Amino acid sequence: MYLEHATKTFTEEQTKHFVFIYDNKRKNAQDILLFTLLGFLGFAGIQRFVINQVAMGIIYFLTLGFCWIGTIVDLINHKSMTDEYNQRVARDAAMMVTGGYVG
Repeated sequence: MYLEHATKTFTEEQTKHFVFIYDNKRKNAQDILLFTLLGFLGFAGIQRFVINQVAMGIIYFLTLGFCWIGTIVDLINHKSMTDEYNQRVARDAAMMVTGGYVG
């Protein structure tokens, strides 16, 4: 629904360009879930690096995911984290396609 709203004013060429950019950058919620599960093996924070939250990724890595509490929270919220990231990617892709204007 979000993508439909973002592309409703695009021409066919703009839509193709948008889909190309968006499809290459979007993340899958199952991938984020798997990266989060790696946090319990000592690799905490990988999911944050994957969704471009580098500072939080470093903090998670250095604190073992806030002693695994943050990792557990991310396990619960992995879908919403992925949705937020994908919406940011969609906005960025729309801005690239339209040259900065998203109507």
